[in-house]
Amino acid sequence: MHTNPLSCRHKTDNSWRNFKAKMSSPSALAPSDSSPPLPPLPENPTVLGCGGLSMDLLAAVEAYPEPDDKIRSTSLKIQGGGNVGNALTCAARLGLNPRLISKIADDSQGRGILEELEADGIDTSFLVVSKEGNSPFTYVIVDNQTKTRTCIHTPGFPPMIPDDISKSSLFSALDGVRLAYFDVRLPATALVVGHEVIIIFFSLVVVWAWTEASSVPSALLSMLLRLPNVRFVIVTLGGDGCIMLQRSVTEGDQSEEMDIDNLLESLNQRKDSNTTIPTCISSAETKLRANGIGTVSGRLFIGTAEKIPPSELVDTTGAGDAFIGAILYAICAGMQPEKMLPFATQVAACSCRALGARTGLPHHTDPRLAPFLRQTP
Repeated sequence: MHTNPLSCRHKTDNSWRNFKAKMSSPSALAPSDSSPPLPPLPENPTVLGCGGLSMDLLAAVEAYPEPDDKIRSTSLKIQGGGNVGNALTCAARLGLNPRLISKIADDSQGRGILEELEADGIDTSFLVVSKEGNSPFTYVIVDNQTKTRTCIHTPGFPPMIPDDISKSSLFSALDGVRLAYFDVRLPATALVVGHEVIIIFFSLVVVWAWTEASSVPSALLSMLLRLPNVRFVIVTLGGDGCIMLQRSVTEGDQSEEMDIDNLLESLNQRKDSNTTIPTCISSAETKLRANGIGTVSGRLFIGTAEKIPPSELVDTTGAGDAFIGAILYAICAGMQPEKMLPFATQVAACSCRALGARTGLPHHTDPRLAPFLRQTP
């Protein structure tokens, strides 16, 4: 296998660009000059992402086809995708300086992926390019009727392996980084990068894992027990928002234990069904118990999602990636959970109002974000 650093990244492929221009509409959200003053950007805004990239070929249809059907699309867009690519694009538009570790091929799709990332200000100098093979791509069918999407992914070849990035390049990629994000698409490489990050940054790592717990809250508690240096874990629930479990800084002297599933139910009862904007509902700090798993001292949070009018809901592709990108920004900005969760769910809601994972991603100056950025704490 022949790989090389991005010595060819400034080459252009006019046929790809011209085809894409014909099939896609402009995706940038213009910042508003009339936006009120916002808090300053984080002092240390550099983040690192390691994971998958893709070129998404999105087709919106009136309804998902039946077997052997022939239908026509109502709209079409060709756009960069992939979990880490989407999340870092979101983070960049919010004001962070993302770096990326991933792999593409030196083909028209790879050059299209690269062009979009660089246009959003993402540092691609640690991206590995294979002279042979193919870049990842995904067919995305968006059902206008059910507001769902179906993804058919073709992985890139050759796949990324840890030896694709040298130790010196890895240390350069980590230099000055505040936070690292892994989307688990490149597990072997992520383990190598994560080993260095954990040594240097300890708990400032966003991780995703799966447990065999019987409920979502129990799974979150199990993750905190398995990962003693992690400060909090979050799970997204689509249109139902998100749940976050935050570990207490100190165990304290809480003698009374509370079942975490019962606590979640009590928090859900405090939701205001008349509120359409994202909100956060939190518990007091207490000792939380999951049967058969253990106990953790901490707080449980519910982040509600924006109630998007059906006429405005276009495509949920990449909404979870947008949420993660906003969480990266919120951590770097020092937001507390009560502010972080509504902010992140609002960013995700913005992304659902346009076709594709990146078209609707807001910029830091977007007036829809101003109330959440100015909010205290």
